[in-house]
Amino acid sequence: MIPITPQRVVFFGVTGSGKTTAAERYAAATGLPLTSVDSDIGWLPGWAERDPAEQLRMVEEIASRDAWVLDSFYRKWSDHLIPRAEVIVALDYPRWLSLSRLVRRTLRRMVLREEVCNGNTETFRRVIAHDSIIRWHFTSFASKRRRILEYQDAGLPVLRFTRPRDLEQWLRSYER
Repeated sequence: MIPITPQRVVFFGVTGSGKTTAAERYAAATGLPLTSVDSDIGWLPGWAERDPAEQLRMVEEIASRDAWVLDSFYRKWSDHLIPRAEVIVALDYPRWLSLSRLVRRTLRRMVLREEVCNGNTETFRRVIAHDSIIRWHFTSFASKRRRILEYQDAGLPVLRFTRPRDLEQWLRSYER
């Protein structure tokens, strides 16, 4: 059963689905502390990945708290986080929607040189690289959708949104 106002919330979905924006809104509306997985845990300046053991230590410390909101999670340490979550907010949108959002966001960040995390920026070279965020979208889309359904089938507390307007309605219920 999902509490009326969950205190330990993790957002999950494919790249470009809007997890960070939704997590920011939920955290602001509820006053719960927000952790941005990419900025606070995953990436260091120069697009260097933080040491996996350090990531796990950080996640275990966050998961042990009574209240938190995470805008995502990495599969390699999900087993340390998911059991503590009161709800997994799953953004399970059609590929065309998340991909169009991702491409628009990526182009905007490139053109405006917006910082992504820890001083990192998206460049044309990063967009066409082997590990580009757009390529990651295609690589991870099916597996993330499958994991959402597996979480539901396992009886985990999943709020699955298949339309942005339904997520919007849920978020507004906390913003009042």
